Amino acid sequence: GNRRGNKGGGEGRPPPEVSPARREEEWAGDKDVLAGVREKGDRPEIVRAVDVSFRGTEPALDRLEEDAEELGFEVIEREEDEEGEVSLFLGREQTSDDDAIRALTLKCLQIELIYDVEYDGWGCTAEDGAE
Repeated sequence: GNRRGNKGGGEGRPPPEVSPARREEEWAGDKDVLAGVREKGDRPEIVRAVDVSFRGTEPALDRLEEDAEELGFEVIEREEDEEGEVSLFLGREQTSDDDAIRALTLKCLQIELIYDVEYDGWGCTAEDGAE
């Protein structure tokens, strides 16, 4: 992208390498989630809202929130749990087929490395096409 290059962000730099082991580990979990969604009659080709969450320090989450739109996400909310751990929820519209979810997960694992946050997974509703 040649938009605002003044952020000192990832403009022009290749995304960081995510280790194959880390990708496989996430995919193993994703497959379980997808199996559950599909059991509910999900049609993967239907575009729906998918949300992802990241945990981290306030400054790290601030940076991620600032860049969310550039990364293709919209900011949903920030939530603090009982232990005071803060999570940032981001969303985007996409399908739930294997390739789309693999791509989403890879992007989130890259975000983890770039922004020094912890990727906490994704979620979506099952869409069966019925109104």
